Amino acid sequence: MDEIGPEGQAALLDAAVLVVGAGGLGSPVLQYLAAAGVGHLGIADDDVVERSNLQRQVVHADADVGRPKVESAREFVADRNPDIDVTTHERRVEADTVTDLVADYDLVVDASDNFPTRYLLNDACVLAGIPVSHGAIYRFEGQVSTFAGGEPCYRCLFPEAPPDGTVPDCATTGILGVLPGTVGTIQATETVKLLTGFGETLAGRLVAYDAADLTFEEVSVRPNPVCPVCGEDPSVTSVRDVEYGGRCAVGD
Repeated sequence: MDEIGPEGQAALLDAAVLVVGAGGLGSPVLQYLAAAGVGHLGIADDDVVERSNLQRQVVHADADVGRPKVESAREFVADRNPDIDVTTHERRVEADTVTDLVADYDLVVDASDNFPTRYLLNDACVLAGIPVSHGAIYRFEGQVSTFAGGEPCYRCLFPEAPPDGTVPDCATTGILGVLPGTVGTIQATETVKLLTGFGETLAGRLVAYDAADLTFEEVSVRPNPVCPVCGEDPSVTSVRDVEYGGRCAVGD
């Protein structure tokens, strides 16, 4: 493609991308970034493969049940493109380690399934100036945006997480199996555009997708001048100073 060219392909090869979550969203992201030739992929996840995951987490197979997701995802990437370097991080992303974790990457794909991780990644990446591709899913609905390492950020859009227990998890409500494929593919698209510098990204915009009606809606995201992390007088200068709460599983 003339719009990408050798320079764009070289930029992909030179890039390092961290994918946080090797589940429903992370699966299509890893598939397409591996196929695109992103030179270094990091995969962070502390979970193991369960049989109930397989209808939507397509980088894992029945033979992988019980294995760490990062390991089966690494093998999938190696089979797809053996020239890619893969680093696995078999641990939960936490405030004590996230700064060092993201520092090794040019871009972070948030394919996590819980609010504390989303806020933690947002804050760490804003402080480090690292772009984030955000995706989230729930039942038949998904949302995607890009936060380009500054303002606006995820906290500008959602200042606080909902209280624990107010949003049901996917085990209770279910997820349409193909939904994360759509949302994760958009995240992969955003990642490729950010790395190659081609096209208009979703920075400053949020796209909401309803698979039941097959509709897309776009919402503008403006910087919040009083945002605690990217605002005019930020109060968050270190993720270690913030209480992110427990793990609140939603929509993987």
